[in-house]
Amino acid sequence: MADKDDPCDLLKGTPGYDYCRGDHQSGGHSGPGAGGNSLTDGATDNVQKLANSLIRKVKGLIAPDGEWAPKSTDSWVYHQFLWLGQHLAVAIFVCVVVVCALTAWQGAPRMRQMGASTGWTLAAVAGMASVPGVVMLLNRAVSAAFSAMFASDESTLFGAISKDMSSGADANPVGKLLMIAALVVALAVAALVFMTRQLGILVFVCMAPLVLASLARGGDMSAVKAWAGKLLGLMFAPFALLLLSPFVKLAQGSLAVDGVLLVAADVLMLRMIFHGVPYIGPKVARGARAFVENRTDSRLAHAVVRAGAPDVYERENSPARLRTIDTPGRALHQDRGVLLASYGITQRKRGSQLTTASTITQVRERADRTAALSRERKQAREAGQTQAANPPAPAVGSQRTAPAARRPGPRRAAPTPPSSGRTPNP
Repeated sequence: MADKDDPCDLLKGTPGYDYCRGDHQSGGHSGPGAGGNSLTDGATDNVQKLANSLIRKVKGLIAPDGEWAPKSTDSWVYHQFLWLGQHLAVAIFVCVVVVCALTAWQGAPRMRQMGASTGWTLAAVAGMASVPGVVMLLNRAVSAAFSAMFASDESTLFGAISKDMSSGADANPVGKLLMIAALVVALAVAALVFMTRQLGILVFVCMAPLVLASLARGGDMSAVKAWAGKLLGLMFAPFALLLLSPFVKLAQGSLAVDGVLLVAADVLMLRMIFHGVPYIGPKVARGARAFVENRTDSRLAHAVVRAGAPDVYERENSPARLRTIDTPGRALHQDRGVLLASYGITQRKRGSQLTTASTITQVRERADRTAALSRERKQAREAGQTQAANPPAPAVGSQRTAPAARRPGPRRAAPTPPSSGRTPNP
């Protein structure tokens, strides 16, 4: 009797016996006595490796170890801006010294101004040389912290996904394929995050010498604060995904819930671009939304991209209103005004109004309300005209007689003053 532990023994003497006993390359079975894994196990391993590779790529794109920005002042691109910023700071300092010398008769105020300009000029020149190194170290710290919080062990988002791909309750071929699709979508959004963040960090690092040179005038920090706020916002944008951390524990053991968390991560990454990338962020996020809406009819996909890139009005020139953003040109104009003000140059302020596209959208959205108001105003106007043409008849006995006018009486003569009894002098 054939050995029950080896089903291939039942095929002895047939051409299928060698095929059954074959190794992994010949497609052998996975039971006892087989020379290798089955085709199913090989496909499962390949899917697992693909998922882990996608996870590494997503993590590397959201918070990469390297950056496009210059790592030192030896970079040719940064060196040009450094030369310009240093010479600009020195030129401002010379102008301050000349002005203080010409107005030295004012005494202590001019001496304080010259001392402040000297100190801030030295600080600006030193800061220009240290910006690339500080940004590089900060970027490495952000990357290490992101890896520790999202892919360090099984309690993190990507770690839980890797574990559920192999031992989850719904780790079947269909569930794994859906997870691979979700990871591919997340990879595309992460690539968009990578491009916008890296370009933004590069631009703001190269602008550092021009911004820091404004300190030489006397320590006006308005432009430096605006520049530092936007740069730090770009660098710390990946930590917006921390909002998903409390839900990772609930998602463990289920690929379906992991997929929901990945969709939420896509929404957060789009919001990260929308709010975190200066000037062009809203344009890029809304462009990604239009790309998805034009190429798919899925309501779920439309809802996801609309949550990541909401409907807004672009403001060129109008009073502030709810959910209104500035166009890239207007935002750049405002920040340029802050920078010029730190140099002592006043920029002409421009009013604001909605762009043509936003105005058309606003008119279409308010068309029903406008039509209803116009209709009610027309009815009220017609009712007023009808009432004026046909006035109501007065009621009987309701009309009062006007009182008769009083006639003026005779005037009284003025009283004669009494005589004193004396005879007037001739």
